[in-house]
Amino acid sequence: MTRVILLNKPFDVLCQFTDEGTGAKTLADYVAVPDVYPAGRLDRDSEGLVVLTDDGGLIARISQPRHKWPKTYCVQVEGIPTPEALDALHQGVTLKDGPTLPAEVKPIAEPAWLWPRTPPVRFRQSIPTSWIEIVLREGRNRQVRRMTAAVGFPTLRLIRRAVGDWQIDDLAPGTWTDAKPTSFRPRN
Repeated sequence: MTRVILLNKPFDVLCQFTDEGTGAKTLADYVAVPDVYPAGRLDRDSEGLVVLTDDGGLIARISQPRHKWPKTYCVQVEGIPTPEALDALHQGVTLKDGPTLPAEVKPIAEPAWLWPRTPPVRFRQSIPTSWIEIVLREGRNRQVRRMTAAVGFPTLRLIRRAVGDWQIDDLAPGTWTDAKPTSFRPRN
């Protein structure tokens, strides 16, 4: 039977099971379950939902862009994005590795469930911050950060809230739970 684990990956944790001699914290510091692997990655400086499973086919369906699994992010950005910037993110922006697929984008209030980050995000007093929600159906390296920077609103904090039907819900950073395999079928 397929095992699926949902982990709330803390900030400054590598999304792999070995530190390759760096001394950094890894998934092994939080999940002591054999034979599960992350279905996609989150950067060391990103937080939130990581799906781990022992099903290679499920890993491929979640992580390969051709399957178009939605991944939902809450993103704190520097500044207050203009309607034009939000529309550009929605339409897709051109990055060095080509144009992105269109994204679902909307401004949101600071999430009520937000946990403190250690270390805290560094703010500049003269520049306000705001939150947006972005739903992607592809997963390039540091894509959300590169997209928000491309429209002039750099990412300060990035939290993945959902992968397909799985939600982070009330998982505290560094904790995990077993989940049922999903029947989610991506849109084409």
